[in-house]
Amino acid sequence: ARAPPGAGRAGVDPEACEANGVCVKLCSQVFELDADDVLHIRVDEVPEIHLERVRRAVAKCPKQALRIEE
Repeated sequence: ARAPPGAGRAGVDPEACEANGVCVKLCSQVFELDADDVLHIRVDEVPEIHLERVRRAVAKCPKQALRIEE
């Protein structure tokens, strides 16, 4: 299936992630911390409506553990 225009994939480097939760605060529709403080990406493709917040989360991650592939 083709992604809608403007959509991308979010990814996390589990080795770098320290579960600071900045991304969850910025876009909980895409990022989620579980009870063990493991970050999960909730969607396969980031909906265009959330893309700008995901970009902001990638930029604000204190450990630079996030990426977006557009």
